[in-house]
Order: sequence, then structure tokens, then C-alpha cells
Amino acid sequence: MRWSHLSAQPGDGSLPDRAAPAAPPLPLALPGATVRRFDTPGFAGMTFYEIHAKSLINRVPGTSRVPFEWTVNPYRGCSHACTYCLAGDTPILLADGSTRPLAQIRPGDAVMGTMGAGAHRRCVPTTVLDHWETTKPAFRVTLADGTRLVSSGDHRFLTDRGWRHVSPAEPHQPALAVGDLMFGVGHFAEPPKESPDYQSGFVCGLIRGDASGPGVAAEGDAWVRADGYLDDVSLTEAVRWPELPTSDWFRGFLAGAFGAVGRTDRLAVVLESTDVGYLRWIVHALTHLGLVARGPGPVRPGATGRVETERHLDAALRFRHLTGASMGPLDASGVGVRGERRLAVADIEELGLTLPLFDISTGTGDFIADGVVSHNCFARKTHTYLDLDAGHDFDSRVLVKVNSGELIRRELADPRWAGAPIAMGTNVDVYQRAEGRYRLMPEILAALRDHANPFSILTKGTLILRDLDLLRQAAEVTRVGLAVSVGFVDETVWRSAEPGTPSPGRRLEVVRRLTDAGFAVTVLMAPILPGLTDTDESIEETVAAIASAGAVGVTPLALHLRPGAREWYAAWIGREHPHLRPRYRELYGNGSYLPRAYQDEIAARVRMASRRHGLHRSPAATGTHRPTGGTPASRPVHDQLTLL
Repeated sequence: MRWSHLSAQPGDGSLPDRAAPAAPPLPLALPGATVRRFDTPGFAGMTFYEIHAKSLINRVPGTSRVPFEWTVNPYRGCSHACTYCLAGDTPILLADGSTRPLAQIRPGDAVMGTMGAGAHRRCVPTTVLDHWETTKPAFRVTLADGTRLVSSGDHRFLTDRGWRHVSPAEPHQPALAVGDLMFGVGHFAEPPKESPDYQSGFVCGLIRGDASGPGVAAEGDAWVRADGYLDDVSLTEAVRWPELPTSDWFRGFLAGAFGAVGRTDRLAVVLESTDVGYLRWIVHALTHLGLVARGPGPVRPGATGRVETERHLDAALRFRHLTGASMGPLDASGVGVRGERRLAVADIEELGLTLPLFDISTGTGDFIADGVVSHNCFARKTHTYLDLDAGHDFDSRVLVKVNSGELIRRELADPRWAGAPIAMGTNVDVYQRAEGRYRLMPEILAALRDHANPFSILTKGTLILRDLDLLRQAAEVTRVGLAVSVGFVDETVWRSAEPGTPSPGRRLEVVRRLTDAGFAVTVLMAPILPGLTDTDESIEETVAAIASAGAVGVTPLALHLRPGAREWYAAWIGREHPHLRPRYRELYGNGSYLPRAYQDEIAARVRMASRRHGLHRSPAATGTHRPTGGTPASRPVHDQLTLL
């Protein structure tokens, strides 16, 4: 389905007031579209395309493996998801050890990401998949070492307590706090300015090193730079030792010295010379710039002495960035990143400004921004049929069918409509955050009630409780099936895998409230994540919590990895649980579904746990008349739920 097939022609003049016509360019043609951007923090950076759709009740393709034929989706895209963004001048660590402002990063660039979990996270090169700009309220995070990061409130940083949002819009999202330790290497040094002092120091380090090095220095970039500098500085003056060297001189001197006598040994910078006095100047320069120098120690006359920096990533990056030396690519793959006291959060402040901010998506799902590990948005495929991208657009460009109530009444009244059950919440959640503003569901529910048309709703949201009275009224005249998705109750896994959704505890409270209202609520235990939530302990704990909440049944659905979700989930597993990668390759291969034998085993284990907790009875067996049926979760199925 494309935009041109989705929207009706303009002309009825019924779009909401105070909405400005959408200005081009838009994805393809969207006749009569209206664009809204709300100033409230929960919707900052999001665009809602309000259209008059041609239809609302959609037939599910015959090739689909879901057990229902008709569905209603008043939204395309999901406002559950967050955008995570930083100021455009934030330096991003490239895979070769250099940095570039975030605003200048482009898809295809090689940057440094991380993989692993907790204290075992390590650097790996990764590729930028997408890059975008948005405008959002800005916050400033200050660390103990003086690092200042400007970001949106939704941006996540890696800390000793896991991923933390700077100032989350949703109360259930984990928030960054003063005292949290960030992971990384600390503030990137500012590159040197090629001042006269820097140029003089460069020439001095290069010429004196060439005269005292262990061998003949090769012609290269350093000599080309020196030739250019000699147009502005005197060679005679440059090779003299200065009485009061400046920081610029020290930076230039080390860059020149590296060009003459330097090399890298993994993360260490090694400089060798037969001139002990020259080596002492190198030590003096390194110490002045805050780098630890090892050596030269005693050097016999005519022998070669050696000075080297510490062998860790912080020192390697600091030397490169401070000196501007011409060096080969940094080999940092596999190097660990840690949380340190100097990276403790000292302050979090709202700037009171709405600023242009940027974000990227990468193969590892993260990147290193000004020395700390930052989370990025993950890509999904579900928006591509609208000619929007699968990552940022899914989260920030939501299509809203504002005439949903009018459409469903017209379609239900059509003589050709046979009154088949309609499933809602099967693609994107009809009770996502945007529903709190647009209120499309009350009109849809009222129409289904008035036409006595059976329907079901599957949701992860809590907003369904707002429409409890309408659900009761509909249940008096037709079958109403309600299902809530709770795949597991482990909050550590939830915070990592489903950070944009209400917590499992809040979803179970929805089950309890709906049950108290007289509904027979089924729970989709979905998605069950291989290697994470498929253990006997996790299944038992989850089924027990579902039973305690009052559910009348539970249906297990294992993880389905469709294109788009597959790529994101693979990156997430590699980053958070790398030991599981071989198992996932074995289970999924190149497909989207788990082997039937694995699905049957999961179903059997959940069924046994359900019997232990009294969830094997049918709703009728409870002795209480409740509205039942219609939900895809209310009958046994072997299809798998997609994570996204």
C-alpha cells in the first residue's frame, strides 16, 4: 500500500482547525494531508500526517500466518518509540581514531561502536546506516571531567546502571541521575590550531628527530607539512629550543617528533632516538599535555633510547587528538570500555531552548559521542511500504487516519459487509501514546458497538482503560476479545529489549483492571526470547504473574524476526548477549521463524505451567459470564509474534 492509495482526495474541508497544510517535500503525493507538530515533551521531534483515508477495514493477505482475516489500523507508525539525538557539533569517534562532528557524519561512514554487556563491553568498528536531523528541547549533561553533552531528553547513555534516558518523557523509562557512571574514555581533546608556535614546534620536532633518530626518516606527510610551515616560520628560529614553550609548541613538537622517530605499537605511541636530550623534551611535552611518559631510562652513548605512552585507549586517542600528528588508523577493535569516577554525572539541566539535534543509526546500535557510549535509534521495516525509512521515520512520522470513525461506520453499514470479526492492535498498537491526543478509538468502538460487530484488541498500552465503559457497552451486544501482551516479567530484559513500552507490572495491572470489570482477558506471552526468557524459571515466574493478575488464558508466541526487526535484534543480541549469537544463527538461519519443534516445546512448557496455575480452564468454566472470543490470543496458535 502506498500513500496515493491510502489517502482520499481533498475537498470536504473537515480537517481539524489550526492545522497548517503540509508543505512539500512529502513522501510521494499525499493529497489533502495536514501536518502537525506538538510542543509537548512527549511528542517533541515527531510529525503527525493527518489524512482522510479511503478505507479502514483491511483484509489480511492470504499468505499471512495470523489467525484472523480483517484488521483495523487507525495509525501507521508508532509514537511508543523514542528518538535519541545530540547536538550537531558533538564529536563522534570514527573507526580510524579520528573524530568528526555528528552533523557531518554520513551513511556508510565507519565509526567506533561497542559490543558486549556491562563491564565486558568492547570497541568494534561499525557502519553508519542512517543520519537525520530533528528539532527538540535540549538538555545539557555535565560530567566530572568537564565533558558537556547537549542532547534531547530521550537520548540514552550507557551507565553502570544500564542504559539511561537524560530526561525521559515516560515515567516508566529509566532516567539518568547525578552520580551515575558513564562508560567510555572521557572528553575528546580539541584538535590543535596551526598557530606560529605549533608550526615552529612541529619543525623543531621533525628536524631534530631526523638528526637523532635510529634510522633515516622516510619522506611523507610530515615533511610535506613542514615545507608548508617554512613559508611562515624561520627554520633557524624553529630548530632552537624555546625558553618558554607554549602548549601549542608542545603539540606541534610531538607531532613533528612522531613524524621523524615515532610509531605505534597497538595502543602505545613509541618514540625512539639516540639523543637523550631530545627524548627528555619529548617526556616534558607529554607530561605538559597530561600524558604519562614511560622512559627513556639510562641510555648508553650511541644507543637508542625509547619513550612511550600508556597502552590504553584514552592515551592513544588523546595523543592523536592533541597533537594532530599524521598517523595510521587506530587499531582499537576489542579494546574494553569502562565506567570511571571521572565520567560520573555531575549535573543535568534543561536549557530552555529548542535546538536542531542529530542522530545516526549504526550496525551495533550505538556509537561513541565525545568519549561516552551513546545509544542510537534502531531501524524497522514496517514503514517502508509508505516510502518512509524504516528507522527514524517509523518513530517520528506517524500517519493518522483522522476520519477513522466516519470510515468504519460507512464500511460496517455497507450491505457487502458480512459482520466478520475485526482484530485491532495486530500491526501497531491502537493504544499508543498518540491515541491519548487523537482519541480515534472511542469513535471506532462506538461504531462497532452500534453495529454489534465482534472485535478483539491486543495492546501493550495502558490507555485502553480510558475506554472501559465503551468496551462494556459493546460486550453487551457482541463478542469482545481483549488481550494484553506480556512476554516476560524480568524488568532487566524489559528495560533493554522493550524500553518504549509500559513495564510488565503496569501491563499486568491492566489485565487486573479489565478482569475486575468483567472481561475474560487473555495474555499473549509474547515475544518469548530464545536464550533469555525461554528458561523454565522465566516461564514459571511469568505464568504465575499472569495468573495472579486474573487472566483466563495464556498463549505463548515465540519471537518472529521479520526483515527490519531482524537486523535490529541481531545488533542488540550481539551487543547485549554476544554469547547467544551462535544459537540464534542455528535457530533462525536465514529465515524469520523458529523451527516448529522449538515452538511446540515452548507451547508444551507454557501449557504445563498454565495447568499448575489454573490457566488451562476455558472462560466459561470460571462460572462467571464474561464477554469472550474474537482475540487472536484466545485460541491456540503456533504463529510467532514479531518484536517490533
